[in-house]
Amino acid sequence: MTLAELLPGQQAEIVEVKGEGALRRRLLDMGLTPGTQLIMGTPAPSGDPLCIRIRSYVLSLRKEDASFIEVDLLQMTSNFCGDCKGCSHSLQQRDCHKPRRGRRARRRGKL
Repeated sequence: MTLAELLPGQQAEIVEVKGEGALRRRLLDMGLTPGTQLIMGTPAPSGDPLCIRIRSYVLSLRKEDASFIEVDLLQMTSNFCGDCKGCSHSLQQRDCHKPRRGRRARRRGKL
């Protein structure tokens, strides 16, 4: 299975990075190395680029480039919420958010 075939919310592990020359080097430099776990976020409204949560950051990658990356599908873990700001709402969990601090939080009674 390739990275381009993953659905939003699916978690996977990179098995192999295909391609040649500068493209392969660029993908490896972005942190897409074998053994790395990632979670697929929601794509752009047009379907391209893809949103990928990997190594504590969000990466946007074209579908064409994502087709060079072979992945294995993993089971979704309960404590992994993905990107709470940019990915789909189904990945969010209430306990992953830290309480707000400041005037607004005090007014709302969250502190």
